[in-house]
Amino acid sequence: MKNPHVLSRSWHALWTRCALACLLALSYSSAMAQGESVTLGKGKYFTQPKGSDKAPPSAPYRSGVMLERAVPTNQWYASLVFKEASEALFAHPLSVKPTAKGVEVAYPQKQIVPTPRLDVEVHYPHANPLVFQPTHFKTARSTLDKASDWAIDVASGEGAKQLKATVAHGSPFVSFRLSEGDVDLHLPQEASAKVGDDSRVLRVDASGQFFAVFGPTGGVWTMRSPGHWRLQLPEGKKYFSALVLPDPSDATLAELSPHAYAFISDTRVEWHYDEKNSKVTTTFKASTETMEGPESRPVLGLYPHHWFRNDAVLAQTSKALPSIRGLIRLLPAAEFRTEKTFTGLLPHWPAVDAGNKKALLEDVMSADLRQARSMLLPMGEGPYWQGKGLQRLTQMMAVFEQQGHTAGRDRLLELVKGRMAQWLGGDSRKTYFHYDRNLGTVVSYPEEYFSVQQMNDHHFHYGYWIRAAAEVAMRDPQWAQASEWGGMIDLLIKDIATPERGRRDFPFLRNFDPYESHSWASGIGLGPDGNNQESSSEAINAWVGLILWGELKGDRALRDLGVWLYTSEIEAIQHYWFDLYKLVFPKEYKNVEVSMLFGGKYAHNTWWTDEPRQIHGINLLPITTASMYLGRDPAFILRNLEAMDKESEIFKSRGKRADPPDIWGDIFLKYRALAQPQEALAQWQRWGSVEFGETRTHTLHWLLTLSERGTPVLDVTADTPFYGVFRNASGQTTYWAYNFSSQVRRVQFSDGQQLMAEPRRLSELKK
Repeated sequence: MKNPHVLSRSWHALWTRCALACLLALSYSSAMAQGESVTLGKGKYFTQPKGSDKAPPSAPYRSGVMLERAVPTNQWYASLVFKEASEALFAHPLSVKPTAKGVEVAYPQKQIVPTPRLDVEVHYPHANPLVFQPTHFKTARSTLDKASDWAIDVASGEGAKQLKATVAHGSPFVSFRLSEGDVDLHLPQEASAKVGDDSRVLRVDASGQFFAVFGPTGGVWTMRSPGHWRLQLPEGKKYFSALVLPDPSDATLAELSPHAYAFISDTRVEWHYDEKNSKVTTTFKASTETMEGPESRPVLGLYPHHWFRNDAVLAQTSKALPSIRGLIRLLPAAEFRTEKTFTGLLPHWPAVDAGNKKALLEDVMSADLRQARSMLLPMGEGPYWQGKGLQRLTQMMAVFEQQGHTAGRDRLLELVKGRMAQWLGGDSRKTYFHYDRNLGTVVSYPEEYFSVQQMNDHHFHYGYWIRAAAEVAMRDPQWAQASEWGGMIDLLIKDIATPERGRRDFPFLRNFDPYESHSWASGIGLGPDGNNQESSSEAINAWVGLILWGELKGDRALRDLGVWLYTSEIEAIQHYWFDLYKLVFPKEYKNVEVSMLFGGKYAHNTWWTDEPRQIHGINLLPITTASMYLGRDPAFILRNLEAMDKESEIFKSRGKRADPPDIWGDIFLKYRALAQPQEALAQWQRWGSVEFGETRTHTLHWLLTLSERGTPVLDVTADTPFYGVFRNASGQTTYWAYNFSSQVRRVQFSDGQQLMAEPRRLSELKK
């Protein structure tokens, strides 16, 4: 980072971002006066929906500083700001639900639920809560009063009369502040309680779940009736906290009690990408307000992706709580750090010789080129399917380019640019983008999958657009300038990945949960199971787009943000979708992976079908040269595919069939090739099914490449983001690096190999 060339690029990127922000503000003020459109270069967005198109939802349940900020949709607590009766908020290990009768705090327990698919779902419902009810007012209305990176304040009451609860991801504590009066505690059925040796503490045994509720010094606990206790709070000390205990021992209570009065006031995540060593460091920091006593450190709850292979934090944890995400290990500290390896990515792979399949590859390319226009929107009418169509053409375009078919490359490039201009230009009545000031979001019409009315899936939809735009910019840098189409792409990036906190125009990292380390797809968090995400792989695709666009635009901060999001989400996928390290799924769970992850459950299903091939495939697609993380465990790939075949037989026994029988066959062959490239190539069928984000050209090129170069080697890194290492069955290792700069660059690999990377191209070394 000391390179003056790098610094100049960073300052240029900062100036560009500031200029864009000013341009957006000025343009928006002008547009509000006109009530119509805002021009960004050659692009345009609208300040109101057109015709009968519906606007995004309102978010009335906010208070305090949250009224001055863009609305944080797509978070684990999103239900709170959109619904008068909030759903349960799954913070893990605890769940919290504000209700008209008080604020509920529960410790969800495992339930195994059989399904018609002859497998099971794993549920951790919000049930058997402790209910905290103010004595002087009702909690009929609850709002999001404050939000930091992994903690929130829930305010329940009316006007100045408020019960405020601070809830944080991973924390075994919920802390409360009360404006006036005392608080009643209603226990679940069959629960019992007693005042501890410390008279401030009420110990609760709820049928094998153990809690402690801490009043302030001078607070008095009295039992009003069986299951109903009151905490009388002295003036000036209107606070208390609730703790779920790992066990009922006096020693555990004594260990955790000192932290009961260290109330979390702020949480912040910081990220850093060390390009030289290909490491991504994340630092988690919590600030506290000490209500009484000497202890100012909170107790942080670490998920498996935090503590796995992290000796520095494991040495500091002695207690843990089971949860839907595996063991939450308790760390008495205000800060901890994780370090993960960024395994690199490439925008494309080079030409293949193809051998005796050369004529076949050329024939497939010619056929796909003839059908290219119809590939742009094979289903639907909105931004998701259009984005998939754009990306499928740009992926195919790279194959044409590398194989030396420049005329075909140019035709595909013009098709993509033309379709993007149609949407981004804003002149079509049907297809356009709208910036909604009330929420702070960009939505696109025609709406698909409730992306407007429920704010769903923005990172999925716009990820395809951003990734396709980066591919265009690689071939036509002028196209990406703010004076042309770059401003509109920057706008889409801001919608899903604004890195600044507290802004009015866009929220901080709309879709990404920094503490759980993955994205959420549902915008408003409908349902009792909490928020959810299905296609983790489409989230990855979005972060790849950020990396490429940031590099091409000279925006080092955006590129590094993309690297952090990409690396972090992969870590969560390996734990919570695939359970590669056997730390998460219970023994009762029969499937090898999770296709739908919720705050309070996980399931092997999709939103639109229970057909097994699509269930397995939705967390694989789109498979591109940035999908090498799927090859981390070749044995898991084969186990996953074998399970899919067995489930397909069960599906048939239920009188159902996939249509076509080999649906998404190209996806599964590409996936198999990461473990068995020769076998995958041998199974490829010229007229096999094609997923609508894929092409036969790209699939065959992929299979031919891996059959020659072998499978990815993910334990060798390089001092550039854009690299890949592969090893074939004969032991030959191939090193690739893409150099986006205009100068030759020496790329150093961690195993000692060096590669001189030529400017603006992919370079190769074989050993």
